[in-house]
Order: sequence, then structure tokens, then C-alpha cells
Amino acid sequence: MGEPIIQTRGLTINFGGQTAVDHVTLDILPKTFTSIIGPNGAGKTTFFNLISGLLKPSEGNVIFKGQDITAMPSEARVKLGMGRCFQITNVFPQLTALENVRLAVQAKSGVNSIFKHYLKYSELQDRAMEMLKKVNLSDKANSLALNLAHGDKRKLEIAIVLALEPEVLLLDEPTAGMSLEEVPIILDLLAKIKKEGQHTIMLVEHKMDMVLSLSDEIVVLFNGGLLEKGNPEDIMKNEQVQKAYLGGMS
Repeated sequence: MGEPIIQTRGLTINFGGQTAVDHVTLDILPKTFTSIIGPNGAGKTTFFNLISGLLKPSEGNVIFKGQDITAMPSEARVKLGMGRCFQITNVFPQLTALENVRLAVQAKSGVNSIFKHYLKYSELQDRAMEMLKKVNLSDKANSLALNLAHGDKRKLEIAIVLALEPEVLLLDEPTAGMSLEEVPIILDLLAKIKKEGQHTIMLVEHKMDMVLSLSDEIVVLFNGGLLEKGNPEDIMKNEQVQKAYLGGMS
């Protein structure tokens, strides 16, 4: 596996008198699937926000491919190879699914104006359609994002992030708000992305069947701190983890 692609060293953030993430030191190896779990209020999303640059730590460091990126804004981290999906869908509702993804492809390619690069436009469209096919959304290419079902919006957001060609995918509860019927679609999609082996994936998720079926490693946060880290089998047998879950896992 080589050197870690992401490292956190004593990562800490305080809000007022409360410590939301408490001196978390963690190594994430490349091309692995790591799930972050824990009770509500354990600091999972805040930890993601520190890694992706939406929040600045009170203490500690974030290191990406050997480079300290602690002071780097989130946009710069995207350019380095980090992609982030949020709990709430983050798409342009008045654009079609294809246009949403094409903008991401365009941003990645560095083409600022399609009018100055007419020959490039068809390539951008083709690449965007490839991403929609990857998430099984090509039949909705010309549908406005606002008209998509919630599950399809989640798939569209994943397609947008994939279009940026990230080395690391940070997925924050991709099944949030989905019906039970929609969840297997996202599970299958993530399994497909994992099998392709092109990305390091970090997932925050409450649905344990999903976590257990996808994860190479599970990281358990509790009261902002790192409680345990290990393979799914060992984590589920761990008495400390079981006690933490009895404290409010949903």
C-alpha cells in the first residue's frame, strides 16, 4: 500500500468550551475504503470538515501525500485531489444533470470559456456523459436537477465529484434522507467505485450493513476522540465500541 495518503496528527477543534474533535491521529492508506462511525455528536462530520478544509483546526495537522495542508483552503485541496460529497445534496437545481457534471469536467480541464474552445466542448460533453453512465444516470442527462428524485440527486453529486478526478473521495452520509428502496442503489454504486480501485474512499455512514459490506477499515469516534480502528470483524467484536453504540448510535 505504501505511505499513507492522508494523515491527521493531533487534530483538534474547539467550539467555545466544547471540543468537537479531540487530538485525532490517523493514517489512511491509498486505495482503501475507510468508514468513520460513532454515536451522534461523536465528531464525524466535523472531522471530515477539517480534512476537506471547511474548518480550520484549533490544534494539529492534516497531511495529504506528505504535504502539510492544514492552512490550505478547501478549493486548493480539491485541486490537489480531494473530492467531497455532503449530507445535503449540493447541485445546481436549474441546470440539467449533464450540465451539472459538464461544469465539473470543465473546471478540471481548465477550460474557462467553451466559446473560446468550441472543439473542446464536445469532449467536455462526452466526458460528462461518461460520468453519468458510471452512476447509472445517463437516462436523466437532460432532466433538470431540481426534478430528480432524492436518490438520483445523490448519484448526480457523486458524478460531479468523480468528474473532478479526485484521488480521495470523502462521502458524508450519501444515503441521508433516502428511502429504503433507494439505499441499495448507492450501495451498489459505491461497491462499483471501490472495485475499480482508482480512489481512496472515506465514508461517514450510520447504516452498519453498508459499512460492514464496503469497509476495509472502520474508524470509531466517540466524544470527538479516536476510540478504535480496525477491520470490520474486530471492530464489531470490540467491547468498547459496543458500549459506545449503546450510548446513542442511530
